[in-house]
Amino acid sequence: MLGSDLVPFLEKAGYQTRVLDLPEFDLTDPGHIESKLAGADLVVNCAAFTNVDKAEEMPEAAMRVNAHAVSLLGEWARKQGVYVVHISTDFVFDGSSARPYLETDQPNPASVYGKSKLTGENKILECGCDAAIMRVQWSYGSRGINFISKLLERGRGGGDLKVVSDQVGAPTWTVDMAQAICALVRSRAAGVFHFANAGYASRYEVALFVIRRLGLPNKIGPCLSSEFPSPAVRPKNSRFCTGKIQKLLDYRIRSWEEALGAFLEQLGPVAN
Repeated sequence: MLGSDLVPFLEKAGYQTRVLDLPEFDLTDPGHIESKLAGADLVVNCAAFTNVDKAEEMPEAAMRVNAHAVSLLGEWARKQGVYVVHISTDFVFDGSSARPYLETDQPNPASVYGKSKLTGENKILECGCDAAIMRVQWSYGSRGINFISKLLERGRGGGDLKVVSDQVGAPTWTVDMAQAICALVRSRAAGVFHFANAGYASRYEVALFVIRRLGLPNKIGPCLSSEFPSPAVRPKNSRFCTGKIQKLLDYRIRSWEEALGAFLEQLGPVAN
């Protein structure tokens, strides 16, 4: 999802790109890393085991992709002198904070997925390669399965909708993430950065925005996360403070409403 939006931005910036994915490229295979990444001077790692609930059932698989493979990549990058941008998540926090999270806040993941992603972050930092970690949240884009795509599918199906109102964050377009990644690459920034579209809303408020913007007839109501129990715990507070990465950008981070509105307009008749 993110990779498909990132490539045009990198190519516009003058980079020659190679997109690698399963099955031809397996990040957990050291041989693949050595052969497929040969000659690269930059790697943006968007690969991850992202099925949050499935990770509870398959912790070893999640850890293999989100942590062990990242360790292999980091060690290779350190030896080769390659700069890495590694994509992480708000799930490294448990969501109990009463304020937006800073990069310096102590992570405390409440799910297997979050633990595996935090382990991957630590592996990158420990190996000493030249790298930036960009934590993102509530990602959506024109490809892949995400909250917005699921909402559109349910909305087109008709009927009433109930959406949780006690999870708060910012839906963030992969196009905006891609622009921020390019800024990290340009400055070869190092360390941990938080990125999300500006502003905050509950998932219910986001759903209400989408339904109203598209003029869908569905009635929509709020509910609590406890009404839809799931194997993995979701953070109630996913809010990020993005002041650190904003200093690297030569433009303001646009609001989630502005970005999501542009995304829905881009979809055109598909959204309806």
